[in-house]
Amino acid sequence: MAVTVNSTAPTTGLLTSMGVGSGLPVGDLVDKLVANQKAPQQNQITAQATDVNTELSGLGQIGAALSALQAAMTSLGDGSALNARAITSSDTDVLDASATSATGSLVKGSYKIEVTQLASALKVSSGAYEKSNSTVGTGTLSISVGEQTMNLDIDATNNSLQAIRDAINKASDNPGVTATIVTGNDGAHLVLSGTRTGVENGFTIASSGGDGGLAALNYDASASSGNGLSVINAASDALFTIDGMPASSASNGSSTAIDGLTLNFTTTGTSTVTVANDTSKATSALTNLVNTYNSFVGIYQNLTRYDAVTGTAGAMIGDATLNGISSTLARIFGGNANTASLSSIGISLQVDGTLAIDNDKLKTALSDGGKKVNDIFNGDNGFSSQLKTQLDSWVGDRGVLAGRTDSLNQRLKDLDTRQKDLDARMDALTARYQAQFSALDALMSKLNSTSTYLTQQFDALTNSNKK
Repeated sequence: MAVTVNSTAPTTGLLTSMGVGSGLPVGDLVDKLVANQKAPQQNQITAQATDVNTELSGLGQIGAALSALQAAMTSLGDGSALNARAITSSDTDVLDASATSATGSLVKGSYKIEVTQLASALKVSSGAYEKSNSTVGTGTLSISVGEQTMNLDIDATNNSLQAIRDAINKASDNPGVTATIVTGNDGAHLVLSGTRTGVENGFTIASSGGDGGLAALNYDASASSGNGLSVINAASDALFTIDGMPASSASNGSSTAIDGLTLNFTTTGTSTVTVANDTSKATSALTNLVNTYNSFVGIYQNLTRYDAVTGTAGAMIGDATLNGISSTLARIFGGNANTASLSSIGISLQVDGTLAIDNDKLKTALSDGGKKVNDIFNGDNGFSSQLKTQLDSWVGDRGVLAGRTDSLNQRLKDLDTRQKDLDARMDALTARYQAQFSALDALMSKLNSTSTYLTQQFDALTNSNKK
């Protein structure tokens, strides 16, 4: 029996059903193909970046260790640790003492110091006024300390006690006098105080012109009459003796009485100032140098090690720069400086490459006040000079390590560019594969739909013939 197709039947449903997709795993196929294409180049970039970062880390560790070694040499190179002195005062209630600057010029010894008078600033008071806004007078008020003078114009707008106080305190050319108002049972007083101690810092006050009322504030310690102010505290110098020799100071202390020492007086009395060698700073500085060098050795050995059992190697094994640095430092620390070696003061190079300290030998070497150790470290051929020359060539903005670091960072930038280019190519490849497989999927879907339709028609024809 012949089967005919109704030509008037709609075809939209049939075509739509043929385009629903073949079930082809397009996404997985594209990902795997792109991954296979990318893997060799990606592995190369990743491996090179890992190597560069490992090398940068190693150089960073070495740079930090060498910078620490530079820092450890500072107090030895400038002699501050080797020339250190211990300064003590037998009675710190009377005075204390400290080094004026570097202690290298200080000589061992003791000084008996007797303070008989402390320095003080001049303090004077006016007579009593009814209240703080009472009128004093008009004219020009001149206040002088040494050769410095300020002139205040006082008129009817600022002639009260408190206005004069404010004019003194606010003056930009004030030579060193402060003013305040103290009110007692008898009334308000203008109190003037010098800001610096010592006879030479005492002030004078003179008035001129106006109504004459400002004369009540006149003061001159050398004048026998005419002072309107009364003295609360006279200006005085500190008076003291050093081993019986008289001395004085405008302040409660002196940095010139004894070379290299600054004295600070607290009260009257007697105290003995002693200057002695302070080997603790030198010992601490030398110990720090040894520990810092040993830290470098540990880092170097870790970066260049090889474990034959596990077959693992350090990150910078065989690195010529690192090996050169290690060899140079070992040569310097194990050699002579100014005809002497570190071993002569108790610091010796060990078989494992580290340094060790013989504390007893070092103590003996420092017993001369650090002179022997200073002679070894300083001078044109001292350890400080030898190390500085090498360390400066290795670390710093223009050092060897900085140059290598810059080069490695540039390699990382180049690898980053390669990575971006690779990612861009793979994105384009992904898009192309996606389009191709999507088209294939659509074609397979149509073919599958056609196959299903034909099968159905043949089945229908077969069933019709059977009838």
